[in-house]
Amino acid sequence: MDGKHYFTDNRDLPSRRREITYFFQGREYTFTTDDGVFSKSEVDFGTHTLLKAIAEEEPLHGSVLDLGCGYGVIGIVLKGTQPDLDVTACDVNPRALELTVLNSQKNGTPVTAVESDGLSGLGTAIFSAIITNPPIRAGKQTVYRMFEEAHAHLADNGVFYAVIRRNQGAESAMNKLAELYGSCDLIDRDRGYWILRCIRQ
Repeated sequence: MDGKHYFTDNRDLPSRRREITYFFQGREYTFTTDDGVFSKSEVDFGTHTLLKAIAEEEPLHGSVLDLGCGYGVIGIVLKGTQPDLDVTACDVNPRALELTVLNSQKNGTPVTAVESDGLSGLGTAIFSAIITNPPIRAGKQTVYRMFEEAHAHLADNGVFYAVIRRNQGAESAMNKLAELYGSCDLIDRDRGYWILRCIRQ
């Protein structure tokens, strides 16, 4: 399947749902996945590395956005570890959003799911944190647009986290983010995955 399919409206794609499990900080999460969504067979290592790095940082607070949420892993796990967070999950893919809603209910971790190409469907919403495992295969133009829109939707002192593989443009993405935020920190890396953090001053 073309890698771009998970970043499109692919409701016409045949459905083959399955269940996977994921363990994080002593809790088991169950996710329903499907054809046409990112990393349908298991929670990908980049997302796991990102969640692990965030867990080692200062706790998040307030409103948090899982940008390009897929079937909801980041937002659901963050809500599971910090129940007081107000979590929104957005994606351009309606199938992914349907799964996010299902998985949110299944895991008892309420998140708000919004169909949105980047942040275009979120109006004037402002977040204290925005987290993304961006759709690299959708192309640099799409990913950098998401970076720019995220910057515009962050509160002052809000934090932005992203995971990108070194061989898929992590260094250039870090430079782009440094242009937007003034600086960008590499806070963790594992198996070629870089975890990037920016603070909106």
